Amino acid sequence: MKRLKTVVYIVCSLLCVTHTQSFASHGISIDGVLKYPADFTNFDYVSPRAVKGEKLTLHEIGSFDKLNPYSLKGEAPLGVDELIFEPLAVSSMDEPFALYGLLAEDIELAADKKSVTYTLNGKAQFSTGKPVTSSDVAYTIDVLKSAEVHPYYNYYYQDISGYKVLDDSRIQVLFKQPNRELHMITSQMKILPNDLEINGFWLQGQGGVDPGVVVGSGPYIINEMSLGRTISYRRNKNYWGRDLPARKGMYNFDDIVVKYYKDQVIALEAFKAGEFDFMSVNIAKQWARDVSGEKFKEGLLIKKTFQHFNNAGMQGFTMNTRIELFEDPRVRKALGLALDFEWINGSLFHNQYTRNDSFFSNSYLAARGLPGGLELSYLNEFKDQLPKEVFTIPLSPPVVKGKRGARKNLLEAKKLLQQAGWKVRQGKLLNGEGKEFVFDILLASPAFERVMAAYVKNLKKLGITADYRTVDAALYVDRVKRFEFDMIVSSYGQSQSPGNEQRSYWHSSAADKVGSRNYAGVKSEVVDNLVEKVIYAENQEQLTASCKALDRVLWYGYYLVPNWYLAVHRLAYTDEFLQPEVLPLYYNPFQLLMTWWKK
Repeated sequence: MKRLKTVVYIVCSLLCVTHTQSFASHGISIDGVLKYPADFTNFDYVSPRAVKGEKLTLHEIGSFDKLNPYSLKGEAPLGVDELIFEPLAVSSMDEPFALYGLLAEDIELAADKKSVTYTLNGKAQFSTGKPVTSSDVAYTIDVLKSAEVHPYYNYYYQDISGYKVLDDSRIQVLFKQPNRELHMITSQMKILPNDLEINGFWLQGQGGVDPGVVVGSGPYIINEMSLGRTISYRRNKNYWGRDLPARKGMYNFDDIVVKYYKDQVIALEAFKAGEFDFMSVNIAKQWARDVSGEKFKEGLLIKKTFQHFNNAGMQGFTMNTRIELFEDPRVRKALGLALDFEWINGSLFHNQYTRNDSFFSNSYLAARGLPGGLELSYLNEFKDQLPKEVFTIPLSPPVVKGKRGARKNLLEAKKLLQQAGWKVRQGKLLNGEGKEFVFDILLASPAFERVMAAYVKNLKKLGITADYRTVDAALYVDRVKRFEFDMIVSSYGQSQSPGNEQRSYWHSSAADKVGSRNYAGVKSEVVDNLVEKVIYAENQEQLTASCKALDRVLWYGYYLVPNWYLAVHRLAYTDEFLQPEVLPLYYNPFQLLMTWWKK
């Protein structure tokens, strides 16, 4: 779940609990332990030496045509969600499951876990000077649960049954049933102003393009904008939270400008020419060969990897099972056997990547070995509906070993295709009705074309005709939202404690919901049941078991061809920055940059 949460759980530091007790805290944590006490002054990964000032210039690929980050239609600019709006509580980037109060100075979970009460910080205010009140929280819940916003939020907040406004500074949020993470999810909800002059902005399908109505409580406001080309944010010098422990040492730039470029190749050349200050490089070839030159040799530009411990989740070539061609799991498995990752990694990626071997790659939640214990009991509930491999074969992507490894995999793929009714005639793969196996691969970046060329070449050996095409970013986003594709490259980010976002990823209810992230069109009673077990896990044992069980079922559903991941961020930046001495553990490049400052 991209940029929305690090899932966490409430701190319960008292040992004796009665049915009438509830717990209040400055912070909340999944394991009952918080690193930072109530009187902490700042996070360890920021620096008291940080100086505010100067301008930061960033880049983004594609374009933007709206300012509302919560609507379905269109694309919002980089930074509007992160810089303008604030949650009730903010994640700690050096703890896997912790939040600390921001707009809310106190968070109180009911003993039955069916409600949470927030006491707002009396100093909190929007950029207009209007205080943040419980009516704003109530309004935000109404908006984000409405049918007018992106359906992701409907799924994410569907277990919120309502709320009670207790007074201007306190609100009780009610839940349909106990959910181990729902009070954490509500704590991360970005609060919108309940202002009659601007609230229509949130309920417009397009979301509007008037910067004057984009009002939040965050550290920045929109300064100026050229639609689709650039947007400038200015630090709000009256920002209410600048002295809070959860904000000290962060957001140090007076101005943040985002420039848009057609693709990453053009952007890299622009970076070398001094058009912006910082970039995250996601193309292996660029990092190995092109992030170089005189300015790097002279130290004017810096190239460096930064380790992280994020759950890598899954990236893959996702097949749209809504179309007849990909209905049969044997066909989907065959397409996975056609990818020669070892050749791609060595020849194209300079051996920089690790193969995805789980939907929770690089995580303790990844299924390993054969199922046992509680995980096995979850799977046994559906034994008659699951393939035998779920119980007998550990998760492992196809591997090409030796000179004949690729041929061996293609022969196995051919056998699977024959079992599914497909046979090669005159070099073309046809079914019993004489229909040819042809499909398109929709791409958002030309950087993937060289990967697809190798993949398509192997598919051709099976008699399959696959064409790949890079389209305009806006068109790509729109087509993916509407599931108008055969195959795409998709990624499924995972937190350290997965939860409600799994509904949007895999649940049957999301399969035909425009804008959901169930790109593959998964409709499975077993998957639905396991997703619910993940969401309603009552302890860490249940969460781990349900995630591993879900992992196995998705893996042997062959909904995608597993790709690869990195355990580091590849960053290039000018020598103008100073950085804290301590690196966070769980973060993205944008979050890291917000702890830096200029010399």
